[in-house]
Amino acid sequence: MAIAYAARHPEKVSRLVLCGAYAQGRGVRAVGDEERRAAALDLDLARVGWGRDDPAFRQVFAAQFLPDGSRSDWAAFDQLQRRTTSPQNAVRFLSQFADIDVRSAAQQVRCPTLIMHSRNDHRVPMRYGEELAELITGSRLVSLASNNHLLTAVEPAWQVFTEEIRRFLAP
Repeated sequence: MAIAYAARHPEKVSRLVLCGAYAQGRGVRAVGDEERRAAALDLDLARVGWGRDDPAFRQVFAAQFLPDGSRSDWAAFDQLQRRTTSPQNAVRFLSQFADIDVRSAAQQVRCPTLIMHSRNDHRVPMRYGEELAELITGSRLVSLASNNHLLTAVEPAWQVFTEEIRRFLAP
């Protein structure tokens, strides 16, 4: 969404920071039956399990977003998922993000852009951050030493992440 906005409104965006981002959603980039089924599985998990008291369905998302998170990180993420949206909105949200294709918009971004991506991201593999860096002229890609899509404050990559943002946004 930020990429499309920056491309459409260059006068309103002076700098762009992208974290764990991609140009094409899972549904768009899916090739073959197996990848299409995997992309559809997110929607089925949200449809069936998002609103349940049993966190098992939502833990699939926790495992992808925070594979190195602690039990308390997973529990907090589970509660965040339930508190912030309904099952219907979760399905809509996941569906919209699966269908994103901002490759052409990314090529139009002209503001300084910092792309940060976890090297071993389980949710959005590093190759998609690398693709964004190729599409956005003059962007800078920072590879973070993490397996998590969502960084935790206790991992070393968090310090790198915050320092890179400070440096990038400094006047």
